[in-house]
Amino acid sequence: MKKHVTAAVIAIALLGGLSAYIYMLSNNKITFGYNVGYQPTQPIPFSHKLHSGQMGVDCKFCHTGVASTRHASVPSLNVCMNCHNNLAITDASGNESPHITKLKEAYNNNKPIEWQKVNLLPDHVKFNHAPHTLAGKQCNECHGPIETMAEVYQWSSLSMGFCVNCHRKPENNAPLNCSTCHY
Repeated sequence: MKKHVTAAVIAIALLGGLSAYIYMLSNNKITFGYNVGYQPTQPIPFSHKLHSGQMGVDCKFCHTGVASTRHASVPSLNVCMNCHNNLAITDASGNESPHITKLKEAYNNNKPIEWQKVNLLPDHVKFNHAPHTLAGKQCNECHGPIETMAEVYQWSSLSMGFCVNCHRKPENNAPLNCSTCHY
């Protein structure tokens, strides 16, 4: 009889602990290294603060396809060169910025710039930008104040709790079933 009581107490304790763990995980109180603050060194120091913030370039201008595909996509060099073919970016001595020179050389030699991915998700998570963009979500809701970042970093945890909390908001009318993100 004593063994049954001990087993029942252990089972209740485990279920209680698991319930608390799931609650805390889904409410963004626990994260598992979801790379908050991750900021890889980029081959060219592209400033979103300048382009998106000061110049007011819309995210969708460079990140084409964000409303119709899974990925926001890194802009191809021809997108950069739409402006930089006609803009002289020089220092006080009149010398062209070495970063713009590197950009132009890559473009003229048909070689891509090897940008490093900033926002990382676990492999078992499938995220699609299109439905979020089409639902009117703004980039900064997940990516933070991008327009103030001289160098982009991962602003939010992008954890399951982060996403589920947004999906739970009645105004979002978003699905909560597991297969939305895990398929």
